[in-house]
Amino acid sequence: MTTAVSPTGTRTPAGTDAAPDVSPRAASSGPASTSRRIASIDIVRGVVMVLMAIDHVRVFSGVPAGGPTPGVFFTRWVTHFCAPAFIFLAGTAAFLYGEKVRDRGALARFLLTRGVWLVLLELTVMRFGWTFNFDYAHYALAGVIWVIGWCMILMAGLVYLPLGAVGTIGVAIIALHNITDGFAFQLGRAASESSVSWLWQLLYFGGSISLGGGEDGAQFAVLYSIIPWIGVMAAGYAFGRVMQLDATRRRRTCFALGGGATLLFLVLRGFNLYGDPRPWGDAARRAQAQRQAAERSRQPTADSRQPSGGQPTAGQAPRGQPNAGSAPSAGNAAPRRTPPPSTPAFLQFLGTNKYPASLLFLLMTLGPTILVLPLLERARGPVARVLTVFGRVPFFYYVLHIPLIHLIFVGLSIARFGSVIPWMTANHPMFMPPAPPGYTYSLTALYAITVLAVAILYFPCRWFAELKSRRSDRWLSYL
Repeated sequence: MTTAVSPTGTRTPAGTDAAPDVSPRAASSGPASTSRRIASIDIVRGVVMVLMAIDHVRVFSGVPAGGPTPGVFFTRWVTHFCAPAFIFLAGTAAFLYGEKVRDRGALARFLLTRGVWLVLLELTVMRFGWTFNFDYAHYALAGVIWVIGWCMILMAGLVYLPLGAVGTIGVAIIALHNITDGFAFQLGRAASESSVSWLWQLLYFGGSISLGGGEDGAQFAVLYSIIPWIGVMAAGYAFGRVMQLDATRRRRTCFALGGGATLLFLVLRGFNLYGDPRPWGDAARRAQAQRQAAERSRQPTADSRQPSGGQPTAGQAPRGQPNAGSAPSAGNAAPRRTPPPSTPAFLQFLGTNKYPASLLFLLMTLGPTILVLPLLERARGPVARVLTVFGRVPFFYYVLHIPLIHLIFVGLSIARFGSVIPWMTANHPMFMPPAPPGYTYSLTALYAITVLAVAILYFPCRWFAELKSRRSDRWLSYL
């Protein structure tokens, strides 16, 4: 997303293999090591955009968000790389932009104005793209654009700290927030009984916040809480220094950081040591029994509201939510759902918690992301060019892709059923009812529709990338 992950001055013609300049046109000074854009960042962001399309096609196809079968599970699992990579690289691009303008005040204003813009866009334009209805009084969504916006607003203050302090804060948030797993039930109950329970949900627990009128009144659905994502962006900001190193040192550092994060994930997850509230294997069976006992004990007083109800299978959200795991309210924050024993052990191993994103979820996704960056620096060919186009204008892509996918399914609804079925204008992606009987698409159809949507998006994205290479109008930085 240009406003979220790249500075205003991204000005390079699309369709070329050369790494483009990352700096604003107005900024000509800065270290030589950042005078050239790292091509692998654009390619990674382009891959993220394609994976994101898979997940959002899945929402409108009626396919569940994960499950015990490998096909459904991995259709969801591969998309887990999207948010971590996107938010981490947003921080990296913010650092590089700050190095170009050499003015912390200008960088802070950049982050603040873009952050406010993203929050407003999520609550208005993107909400309509998801639902195709105007029932704003009863449903609002705090999705990934929302949390990127708030993280940028917070980063506008953090950039005044030394770089080492920003990185330390980011890593500490990522690494330490799972300390709460040991007493999550007590913490969740205390938060739900607090007069500011809504603030706890915004910061960490997520879930549905009633804005008045009870369960039938206005609901604010918090899918992405601010913690730990602000930590991811802050860590990405500090990682920007790595991208200033010469090519050899940069590759060596990326291999060390990415490989180390991946190895740490394998050790911590393999032995169920720390970092995720959803264990796997025998530990999962024990946790399942404990969760059921705890739920029975708190049943009389707990707020049992869920977007659509129902117990998920491994890696699957409650119906009505688009993603694996769940975004529970503060009162339902813990114990969090664990994969049931019937799920294959390997899928349990990979089924880390995304809402809120656990340490192991972030190690599992960010480790390989950092590891692959140096491998893609010399990538060439038609696939790399296409991905680079998407990676240069990711926010423009994002704004277009949700309504486009929605429109495709509206057309398919007319073709299949003779009309636009009501489910097409439900409150996607969190509060829609189950798909109608006979509606759900096959995985083959899901991937075919994804290819169609991505192919259509290539042409406006290429046009916009070329437009940005020729012009430097201020409004272009908001898309």
